[in-house]
Amino acid sequence: MSSFPFLVPFYGLASAFLFALSNHFSNMGLQRSDARAGTLVSIATSAGAYWLLAPCFVKSSYWLTTAAFIFAIVGIIRPALSTTLAIASIKMMGPTLTSTLTAVTPIFGAIFAILLLGEQLSLALAIGTSAVVAGAVVSAWSPQGLGRTWPLWAIGLPLGASLIRAIGHIGTKYGLLEVDSPSFAVLVGNTVSLGTSLLVFKRQVRPLLGVASTNLWFVAAGISNALSVQFLNNALAIGEVVAVIPIVSATPLFTLLMTLLYFGRETITWRTIATIVLIVPGVIVVALSGGR
Repeated sequence: MSSFPFLVPFYGLASAFLFALSNHFSNMGLQRSDARAGTLVSIATSAGAYWLLAPCFVKSSYWLTTAAFIFAIVGIIRPALSTTLAIASIKMMGPTLTSTLTAVTPIFGAIFAILLLGEQLSLALAIGTSAVVAGAVVSAWSPQGLGRTWPLWAIGLPLGASLIRAIGHIGTKYGLLEVDSPSFAVLVGNTVSLGTSLLVFKRQVRPLLGVASTNLWFVAAGISNALSVQFLNNALAIGEVVAVIPIVSATPLFTLLMTLLYFGRETITWRTIATIVLIVPGVIVVALSGGR
């Protein structure tokens, strides 16, 4: 058990903030590029950064463990597939709605954690998780509805990304029980994801779209996403999945606040207030209810 119980919520909130930032960076890049190119540049940036830092945290013995294999399997589906689905969703539905629909990750995560890891979901955790999910849903709701300009099947994009992330969380947690190195998990996962993305991109015989300035947005998204996963893995290393994932799912709150304060696309409405009123107490309840 961690001697610093505040670390789990700190890591989780840091991950949520950075993931929201990554969503906005991706949205800026998508103005002049496409989802596959953005995914490739983003993941390549993440993998490259961690390989540069690898001598600081990787031990040769790590590569001969079951955990390395698990991290590699996770890397096949996350972030390669999950990021592709998320970026495609951002392009079609926007960053706020994408973050909202991927907020069901705690539900998937709790189910898998209980069934596969034997974790327990207390009443307080259930209430806090429900509040976070409800707040995320409210963040995209309006009296006029969603103003849908996208096909109904597009809902499967963020939901698919959410399911994949939940599976990835469980696999990462299991691997960290053997090799307690969150950075190694990020390194292996991003490297395998980069290889997967390159294979897919090569088969399509498509050039990278967008100018250098456009790709810089994806570079920024890759750095933000890598740091987000780093903080997420730090939290998973010392906390239970049922306690970590709801906190990380505060992403819609940060997405909304960034849109409001920096990007200037939102105004303060009852929806903004309701989102904050639901998510903030929900995260606090989860943080106080469980760390490990």
